Amino acid sequence: MKDGTRADYELLEKLEKPYLENTADRVMAELQRQGQVSLEGYKLTRLDHALQSATRAVRDGADIDWIIGALLHDIGDGLAPQNHDRFSAEVIRPFVREEVSWVVEHHGIFQMIYYAHHYGWDENARDKYKDHPGFKSCSDFCERWDQSSFDPDYPAEPLSFFEPMVSRVFARKAYSPDVLKAGEYTGLPT
Repeated sequence: MKDGTRADYELLEKLEKPYLENTADRVMAELQRQGQVSLEGYKLTRLDHALQSATRAVRDGADIDWIIGALLHDIGDGLAPQNHDRFSAEVIRPFVREEVSWVVEHHGIFQMIYYAHHYGWDENARDKYKDHPGFKSCSDFCERWDQSSFDPDYPAEPLSFFEPMVSRVFARKAYSPDVLKAGEYTGLPT
């Protein structure tokens, strides 16, 4: 890399552009893959869970950033099951509000309130974030859209319903201050 010339890097930038433009397609392919593989013990696939979460966000009147956050909050499960929340947040971080990526990044520890006691873990581990402006949003996200979305009978929207939203979000300019809205935490729709 250190021997590359300006011309070399201009060429690489030009060739990288189509790859970056196809990010939404790769995200959709991963979601489809999650519909074919399931974690043992669950009554639905990871895709079904994602669709239920995102459908709940839609039906609650959430904006596109929250919907995409709900749809992709577990997209990291396949490659990073022990830290899927952080992995998933990194996938969406350049394209959604800071609040949404923070919630996705921390939803794993917030979810522990529902089950940690069964393992002898600290179910209140999330309390270390109690003074963070995203605490309520993450708590609400877990309660309303995540933990409740393991219902094999819930009538979720199909993946095709969300495809235009995925395309729209991943077509945004990465890390645009107008999108990230750093420091703005407004919560989930009520």
